Formats: sequence, C-alpha cells, structure tokens
Amino acid sequence: MEANQTIREIIYKNRLKNWQVANEIGIYPSTLSVWLRTELNDERRERVEKALDQLINNK
Repeated sequence: MEANQTIREIIYKNRLKNWQVANEIGIYPSTLSVWLRTELNDERRERVEKALDQLINNK
C-alpha cells in the first residue's frame, strides 16, 4: 500500500486537488507532495486532516 493512502483517497473522493489542500495548510503544493511520499508524522498528519475537514465542510 502506498504511503498515506487514506489521505490520498479522501482527497480524490472529495474531488479536491493537492494544491487546494496545500493552500489550506499554508504550504507549497510541492511540499505537500513531498510530505505524502512517506508516512506523515503526527504533527503533519494533524495539519493535513484539519485542512481536509475545512475544505470538505466548506464545499
């Protein structure tokens, strides 16, 4: 299984783009891509999940 598969699936199923998630976190899209290559540490996972919640609930 690919690293951070659950997060990738949430992004895909909610028709979000990585740049939208990165923008909500306050990082560059390329930084998010690097983060998603390996398992996220707790702090980064929390930031990504919080951004996803914000984006999904504000649709």
